[in-house]
Amino acid sequence: MMVDQAAPAPAVPAPSAEPQTEPATSATEPLAPADAPRDASAAARRDDLVVMRDVSRKFDDQLVVRDVDLVVPRGTILGIIGPSGAGKTTTIRMLTGAIAPTSGEIRVLGREPKRFRRSDRERIGYMPQLFNLYDDLTAEENVDFVASLFGMLWRRRRQRVRDVIRVVDLWPARKRQAGKLSGGMRRRLELACALVHEPELIILDEPTAGIDPLLRRSVWEELHRLRDSGRTLLVTTQHVAEAQECDAVAMIVGGRVIALAPPDELRRQATNGDLLDIETARAFDSSDLLDTEGVRQATQLGPRHFRVVVDDAGSALPVVVDRIQAAGVDVESAREHRLSFDEIFAILVARHREAMGEPADRGGDERDDEWRDEDEGHGTDRPDSPEAAA
Repeated sequence: MMVDQAAPAPAVPAPSAEPQTEPATSATEPLAPADAPRDASAAARRDDLVVMRDVSRKFDDQLVVRDVDLVVPRGTILGIIGPSGAGKTTTIRMLTGAIAPTSGEIRVLGREPKRFRRSDRERIGYMPQLFNLYDDLTAEENVDFVASLFGMLWRRRRQRVRDVIRVVDLWPARKRQAGKLSGGMRRRLELACALVHEPELIILDEPTAGIDPLLRRSVWEELHRLRDSGRTLLVTTQHVAEAQECDAVAMIVGGRVIALAPPDELRRQATNGDLLDIETARAFDSSDLLDTEGVRQATQLGPRHFRVVVDDAGSALPVVVDRIQAAGVDVESAREHRLSFDEIFAILVARHREAMGEPADRGGDERDDEWRDEDEGHGTDRPDSPEAAA
């Protein structure tokens, strides 16, 4: 018999070593609860860098973002995950002050984005979804120029430019004009420009789009380093698997946040507990386990194969194995099963659509394209140059 148990997920690194007036938020609860104080002064006392309360955004008669509530404390990475056209970019543009919400309240660094001062914008690094650098400057010159906008002195600027160019693997192409870079290289160049001045709040709109998996790993290592040094990051992505890289994940579909929790808690939400995968030497009816303490649900996948939802995998696994063996059936394997984030996303989306009275198998491509057109068709107030972004 083989009985193994997946190792527990590694602890989230401590947020910031900087002194704070309040204790840092727990790594297992990187987002404030739904009943957190709603006034901006209370948010500031808790050192929350981003606060959104009942925020909606409408383009003409199309409601693109609907009643979004979230609070992001200092020193955490919030991943905003959803399909194209789900409202991710619109949410980001409201946080940067590029567009105003139709309703609701937003505070970033303790201030409404529409009232940002230059000093506020210098504390923010922003990587937009669309390329907005200078084609006639080299990759190195673009990064150096953006760094100069933030007042970085020559010696520190030169070192930091070199560092971020290496992080995004553009060192061999640093002397090449931006207009002659490939699409993936241009995305990496924009990421370097967003990171070069090591801002307090970093907002990245799909930073790993068009980047190969190996380089994606390098990018996330740099984002983790920034988080560990006390920076706060908001990262949108269509790569559902990247949820594991974040301290907390907001899943957004149809402009609504349908789930907001740390990655491991999302797994538990999807399965209503921890999941055990069990194979026996001969046929066993998994429904016989339903009266076992800690067992919530059992699903038969085959005569000798079934999955069991339990309160806690660590304590329930030996109990379940003992119960099966007491019935005279040998257990060939028993282990904790961890759903992929693609599976988690699919389950939570289906559950949300069922709650909203929508067909569970409804395709979203047509509507997603419609939202994308709305989002991109109202881009006249998007910063179109590094100067505007700064």
